[in-house]
Amino acid sequence: MDFILDPFRSVYDMSTGSALAKALIALALSFVLCTIITLVYRATYQGNRYSQSFAHTIIIMGVVVSLIMMVIGNNVAVAFGLVGALSIIRFRTAMSDPKDIAIIFFSMAVGIACGLGYYLVAILFALTVSLIIYLLSRFQFGQQPPRQILRIVIPETVSYNGLFDDILGNYAKHFELIGVETVNLGTAFQLEYSVQLHNLKDMKEMLDQIRERNANLKVSVQLVPRTDR
Repeated sequence: MDFILDPFRSVYDMSTGSALAKALIALALSFVLCTIITLVYRATYQGNRYSQSFAHTIIIMGVVVSLIMMVIGNNVAVAFGLVGALSIIRFRTAMSDPKDIAIIFFSMAVGIACGLGYYLVAILFALTVSLIIYLLSRFQFGQQPPRQILRIVIPETVSYNGLFDDILGNYAKHFELIGVETVNLGTAFQLEYSVQLHNLKDMKEMLDQIRERNANLKVSVQLVPRTDR
């Protein structure tokens, strides 16, 4: 019988004045810190699929986890019961960005610290990691340099092996032939290069030199957007 009543006794103990005050402090602090996390996430988001509901989830997750940690306390029975209950939850939407998963764990960690009463640890942890996230975004750490897709049409009678290597070597940090296909009913080849130009301002000069060598046939450059998300 004690095994069944222990969880209810824990909730009853929390309803006392001192425990209730601590619970309100923990929930309020968790809300404030998770709101800061959300503001940092919104300020550093660089994709095209920003979700307001996800921003709300960050705050809700931190506050809920904080409450869960207060309810569990040192009660092993309640802890195992929560594990069993949470194991049946299935998320309908998969997170495509690892950063979103990290943000969720971040808010959960803050909620755990608040729920266990480690308020100073929660504050220092939230502010420190938020600063790290901001600096990583501010200085674009780990970002791949922008690249371009260059397409050149040449007559079928011309050998394309190394045909434009000297020109591309002068204007690109890196270039690679990634595709060859026939066009115009087989009367011409279209070469497709992946390139990283030194300076986009020199693009016209590079295209002019390519047109002199490909008999003034079609040349196009596609600016590939950054895929941060």
